[in-house]
Amino acid sequence: MHSHPTFLGIEIGGTKLQVVVGDANAAISRRQRFAVDPAEGADGIRRQLEQTLPALVREHHAGALGVGFGGPVDRTTGRIARSHQIHGWSGFDLKGWLTQLAGQPVPVWVENDANTAALGEASYGAGVGLDPVFYVTLGSGVGGGCVVNGKIYHGATPGESEIGHVRLDRQGTIVEERCSGWAVDARIRRLKADGVKSLLCDWMDAQPGGEARLLARALAEQDSAALQILNETAEHLAFALSHVTHLLHPQVIVLGGGLSLLGEPLRVAVATALPRFVMEVFQGGPQVKLAAFGEDAVPIGCLVGARQELSNQQLGTSN
Repeated sequence: MHSHPTFLGIEIGGTKLQVVVGDANAAISRRQRFAVDPAEGADGIRRQLEQTLPALVREHHAGALGVGFGGPVDRTTGRIARSHQIHGWSGFDLKGWLTQLAGQPVPVWVENDANTAALGEASYGAGVGLDPVFYVTLGSGVGGGCVVNGKIYHGATPGESEIGHVRLDRQGTIVEERCSGWAVDARIRRLKADGVKSLLCDWMDAQPGGEARLLARALAEQDSAALQILNETAEHLAFALSHVTHLLHPQVIVLGGGLSLLGEPLRVAVATALPRFVMEVFQGGPQVKLAAFGEDAVPIGCLVGARQELSNQQLGTSN
């Protein structure tokens, strides 16, 4: 074993595949990024890894691999429960397959991507020096992760921080239906259908999809419809995060995922709305921050997880 082992991080999502090389401090030194074709399913992603991973393991003398997967996983076995976006993953033994693909005995750590991002931000990003750290990703779905004392909190199997499925009312409306990227896309499309005058409508493409990317630009122009969408989305999210605050008492809530690229307007809107839903004794906290690593939160978390897995195996312990 090399005195300063190198680690590989693998992010497997519904739209992208990333493989990174990094050191024990989770500093990324090399990256390969691939587009994911949903039509090719899990087989297509596995083919991309087959063409990439073995050479990287050999070239960099990888000490361990860490994987952040876009869906629920069985972390104890490394087997995938399912992917909600890519077919062909359900029940797949990802840990066993990667161990074989590496071509040499290499520890493999497999975790849900939101948990992985939470670990990355808690270790080196917006959560450094704060504990507990709660991370919420706002993208094609809404996911969460909680890190306590430097370790991901899982709860009883199969418990995870599924904030996207927290109900906002008794009718069953969930956070994902109000705060995900696709929910914001749909809200913007309805503006045009309802005849609302907005820059968002003027800029919208004829082909539906990805309308949320217009929001930051419209907010910069003080578009009233864009401001209303921002505030309503932030209020729904803050209401859900009030439950997190009452139950887990994090010192910081970190906003990540594609919608978090709205930046300060989103952070301020959530931080402003949250106190309205929190009991008086908890006023003044938690802090609300933007993810420090943006789209790198998952791969950096993968490197941290790989390092922890190697350390655990050397010590003969488990997470």
